[in-house]
Amino acid sequence: MKISEKENYILIEPLEAPVVDFVSLLTQRHTEFENNNVAVNLLAYHQIQKEEVMGFLEIATTHQMNNKSFVLISNAVTIDELPEEIVVVPSLREAEDLIQMDEIQRDLGV
Repeated sequence: MKISEKENYILIEPLEAPVVDFVSLLTQRHTEFENNNVAVNLLAYHQIQKEEVMGFLEIATTHQMNNKSFVLISNAVTIDELPEEIVVVPSLREAEDLIQMDEIQRDLGV
């Protein structure tokens, strides 16, 4: 797992592990980044399934409860297939924009 600190979020990328193993590792290390906005780049998983993405539900919910963004980057699944707690966008740029919008809304108390 590769972790990169950006200006207002942490970018996490898998290193050639099955999705299930990556979710497990991310869950184990969650305390390292639970107080940060997080973008998880899943673009390497071209055939990721809805069921695999659902593995991120617990972490996504925890982040939202802590007023932090948790965004998955994937063009293999759409937001329409997933519960609203799981946010999926098709590109890193959209993830950055979404995190920035979330930060502005939190600053404004919306």
